Amino acid sequence: MASDEFQPLQGMADLGPPEVERWAAAEQEARRIFALYGCEEIRTPILERADLFIRSLGGETDVVQKEMYAFEDRGGRALALRPEGTAGVMRYVASKGQDAGDARLFYIGPMFRAERPQAGRRRQFHQIGAELIGAPHPAADAEAIALHAHLLSGWGLQQCRIRINSRGLPEERAAIQSAFRERLLPHRDALCEDCRRRMEANVLRVLDCKNPACQAILADIPPLTDFMSAAARAYLDDVIRHLEALELPIERSPNLVRGLDYYLHTVWEITHPALGAQDALAGGGRYRLQFGGRAVEGVGFAVGVERVMMALEQERPANTAERLPLVWLIAHGTAALAENMRLLQTLRRHQLAARMCLDERSVKAQFRAADRARASHVVVRGETEIQKGVFLLKNLATGEQEEVDMPELMRRLSALRLHEKT
Repeated sequence: MASDEFQPLQGMADLGPPEVERWAAAEQEARRIFALYGCEEIRTPILERADLFIRSLGGETDVVQKEMYAFEDRGGRALALRPEGTAGVMRYVASKGQDAGDARLFYIGPMFRAERPQAGRRRQFHQIGAELIGAPHPAADAEAIALHAHLLSGWGLQQCRIRINSRGLPEERAAIQSAFRERLLPHRDALCEDCRRRMEANVLRVLDCKNPACQAILADIPPLTDFMSAAARAYLDDVIRHLEALELPIERSPNLVRGLDYYLHTVWEITHPALGAQDALAGGGRYRLQFGGRAVEGVGFAVGVERVMMALEQERPANTAERLPLVWLIAHGTAALAENMRLLQTLRRHQLAARMCLDERSVKAQFRAADRARASHVVVRGETEIQKGVFLLKNLATGEQEEVDMPELMRRLSALRLHEKT
């Protein structure tokens, strides 16, 4: 069989031990922090109607035009794998009507975009995000950013930078785009091919271009906030004042727009130096979506888990996820195997992780299995130990071993578990 048949599809990745332990620890910490802010978990379908994302994200966005996995089912319905989490959560909120109230929801799960795989970016990637439902208010936006920063610091990331801007109000968006396009027109021929296309389809996307020539042109064009109403600028100023009161360092970023059409007012992006030129770690903003004439408003963010792991590897390379110490039971003989089966469940009922080989391997082979499983201790039992009513407890890190009775065994192993937690 060809070796590539064992590999995931391009842009996808398996996640196994020990890496998965670090992911699980990050998810556990996220759930702890979300609970502090009154957020509850939601799990929406991975597969949705394609129209949900086309209407929410914007038909001319790169996500919809180039990256969305869209197809028809047997009934001819246009479906898509979710490219982001907000639209599905908002659909859920709309379905609950008034029952959703001022809901605070978070999600953890895979997303899908057919983009070119690169460092920290995959076609199946994972996001952890939160949505705080409610009408626009600067204090609510500031709290969402504070939650976002709290989450990243809870994971141990200290080198993050928060960049913030405004998308203005929906009713003035056409005027903002028109004014911005007018300033770009004299430079049209100097823009890259993508930006010339964006000028007609979605002119604000020009601000996302990384082409040096386009960036030089943008440097001489007034920031978007110059084209916004006084109310929109005042809203952003209020958000920043709340963040300063919370002692959260932020940077005004006049060219930050975030690429999705549902945003209004506050948008932000969090970067990290470990990610290189494509340094965006996470982002968020305030939004308003329409579902059958019903508007759903909120503010939220998403974090790319793969990119978080890259940043953590730079900041805390020696850090590993906490795991329960594993005790491995080794049996010498059939009688010891049966005795160890009972002991196995006793240890687990006392919240101790325990394993053993369930076939009659040699003692040497059982020790090798314990090493592969990264067990911290082994408990060896044979005919002699059973007759004496003792257990041979061995520390695999130090090689020290000692015969102990059952009460002493439980005391030693329980102390080991408590020590690992501190």
